[in-house]
Amino acid sequence: MTAPTTGRRAELTRPDGTPLRVLVVDDEATLSELLSMTLRYEGWQVRTAGNGLDAVRAARDFRPDAVVLDIMLPDIDGLEVLRRLRADASEVPVLFLTAKDAVEDRVAGLTAGGDDYVTKPFSLEEVVARLRSLLRRSGLTAAGREPLLAVGDLLLDEDSHEVTRAGTEVRLTATEFELLRYLMRNPRRVLSKAQILDRVWNYDFGGQANIVELYISYLRRKIDAGRPPMIHTVRGAGYVLKPAAGS
Repeated sequence: MTAPTTGRRAELTRPDGTPLRVLVVDDEATLSELLSMTLRYEGWQVRTAGNGLDAVRAARDFRPDAVVLDIMLPDIDGLEVLRRLRADASEVPVLFLTAKDAVEDRVAGLTAGGDDYVTKPFSLEEVVARLRSLLRRSGLTAAGREPLLAVGDLLLDEDSHEVTRAGTEVRLTATEFELLRYLMRNPRRVLSKAQILDRVWNYDFGGQANIVELYISYLRRKIDAGRPPMIHTVRGAGYVLKPAAGS
């Protein structure tokens, strides 16, 4: 049987079928907007706050299902925001964003009651994946949905990070996995090198576009080798993933 062709992952919703709500707290307006756009693409409702006090007020009004929370804020820091959220008897899952990568900063955030963290600069796809995992663990989402992406005979499990093609396991590095996930979420759509850099690496990546060519070549060796090709180059435009002919 041929696997269904779809680029959208299984949707997560509240048990009543309404969209999940996510509060994004960051004083960098550009980053906040990028995160908001990415989360809305998931079908979620998003509200933003640019400082800690606004975040506390927004949480009380918006009642989010998850919070993306920068530690460094212009008034009270993210740890104090979390303390006030917990004082309101809120058990909302919190994903910390931080430019700090010292072990003590990570421990402080988790000890304060945070559920997970990512360090800037980060991949937008990673933030989405971490949030989806937190929401599933929280039990807030509708049950019975599988975290699978399928394009033709290519399957990707976002929870286990397992990838198969025609039933055969494909082993990928973390970066290869993120690149394939982005391609599979946008089947038959030509993605430029700039778009891929923004979504797979990080929002302010300063490297050269040839890194995309390099990782596309890695994927082709693992996904397409000895099989009808799925990853195609569109000269002057970018790359596209689509079901192989006959699949």
